[in-house]
Amino acid sequence: MDQPAEKTTDAVAGGHSAGAVNNNNGNVAPAQDEADSQSTPPKLSRSQSIALVAAVSGAGFLNTFSSQAAVITLPTISRDLNIPPGRQQLVISVYGLAFGCFLLLWGRVADVFNKRMIFVVGSVWVTLSTAVTAFAPNEGAFHAFRALQGIGAAANVPTAIGVLGTTFARGKARIYAFSFYSAATPLGSVLGNLLSGFIASYTSWKWVFGVLAILAACVTIAGYFTIPPQKSSRNSTDARLLDRLDLLGAILSTTGLGSLLYVLSTGNQAGWATPWVPVVIVVAVALIIGFIVWETHLEARNNCPPLLRVSLFRTRDFSASMAVMCMLFASFNGFLVYTTIFYQDYQQLSALQTTLRFIPTGVVGVVMAISIAPLLSRISTVPVLLAGSLSTSISSLLFAVPIPTDTSYFKYGLWAMILATLGADSTTPCLYSIVSHAVSDEYQAVAGAMLNVSMQLGRVLGLAIATATQTAVTAKARHAHVGGDTSVLPWDESSLKGLRAANWLNFSFGIASLVIIITVFSRSAKPARNNV
Repeated sequence: MDQPAEKTTDAVAGGHSAGAVNNNNGNVAPAQDEADSQSTPPKLSRSQSIALVAAVSGAGFLNTFSSQAAVITLPTISRDLNIPPGRQQLVISVYGLAFGCFLLLWGRVADVFNKRMIFVVGSVWVTLSTAVTAFAPNEGAFHAFRALQGIGAAANVPTAIGVLGTTFARGKARIYAFSFYSAATPLGSVLGNLLSGFIASYTSWKWVFGVLAILAACVTIAGYFTIPPQKSSRNSTDARLLDRLDLLGAILSTTGLGSLLYVLSTGNQAGWATPWVPVVIVVAVALIIGFIVWETHLEARNNCPPLLRVSLFRTRDFSASMAVMCMLFASFNGFLVYTTIFYQDYQQLSALQTTLRFIPTGVVGVVMAISIAPLLSRISTVPVLLAGSLSTSISSLLFAVPIPTDTSYFKYGLWAMILATLGADSTTPCLYSIVSHAVSDEYQAVAGAMLNVSMQLGRVLGLAIATATQTAVTAKARHAHVGGDTSVLPWDESSLKGLRAANWLNFSFGIASLVIIITVFSRSAKPARNNV
């Protein structure tokens, strides 16, 4: 991954260069502070480049590993800590809530202050909070420690993307960097499923978090020694740097996103008609609208850099990438959740037996990590995006159509696992590269944060809608009230109808991402290679 001078290529949607904002008329305006933020990427040897990419990719790997570990260990954690069924969802969701609502804030802090420092601080934070989680004495402590893990991950994940965007020059080197980083994210989810299942089957769930803490410590050390020191920016006194941090925007975005993600995560369980649910939705929407208005105001004043440049969403490829990421991971995450429910609850397989069925996703993830970068350096991103979104869609479709449930796993389950991972691992690096090219160096970490916010929103929103669909269809099939018992029962026809309905919805999310790609990227892409 040496970085020779390479010919600059156009972004997928419209050919604007990094640091420019492309409006709807195709005019290109320079981004604010670009002269202050753009810098020549550091010269790294091949071995230094590989070590750097491996280190920062650990952030995305740990994030999804941690999320999936909570899913697999949920039954034993709930039993050991006496967590009632009504609050068991928090074991899974509290990490994602903290992660999602702090992404923008940490991303901007990394861009304003020092990416290397924020990555290391975030990784240390993850290491310590993960280690103490293994010693949580009760439910409250466990949730608090998991929330702290999410806040730490919100620091190092967008910063990792910012490090790659500012370290590697646009072209082949950056394609390889983002490809390997993107492959690590779904690979963490898959290996989190596999390793957590094996560990939890033979020892305590506490060891899952112990192993995760050790991995986080390794990422911390690797990041400290491999990320190049960042040159101090102009006027880099503490006071000047704090002036460039939009504190009101940070408060509005954090509270708005946190409220929205919380109500989407708990709405099905609490009941959408429960009085406090619509109130929280209205408050969350009001806070987000207030954030958008405030950021637009700051951008127009031009005297304090906003947390997020709202004008970036007028850039077609930037806004389309956010929408594709949201829809794609609504489909991919829904597939992982509902295949797990299908095998564990409907077919009554053990956690270990279910884990074994996910092994192909890990194998495919490794293969994609090796092959996707050379592929993207040779062909246009459009066919990769199209094939990836279609693959993810088909994986859910295979569990939605009425295939007999006693059909061998190798006839359709295996292929669904392969297609799901192919889709996620091929589409994600394209989106990271497209978005990285759309913003200046000063907003690289924020751009990474926005993609992760879109991913997290897709996961939460998609799962909320899919769960509501599944319970409604199951209740109808049982001639019961929606608020009644809609749990998945072994080999129950009503349960199967609900699971298939949820997978039809997951399929539709994937198709929505495909439509966006066809509508936006296919029309504007140039036939030349290296479009990313």
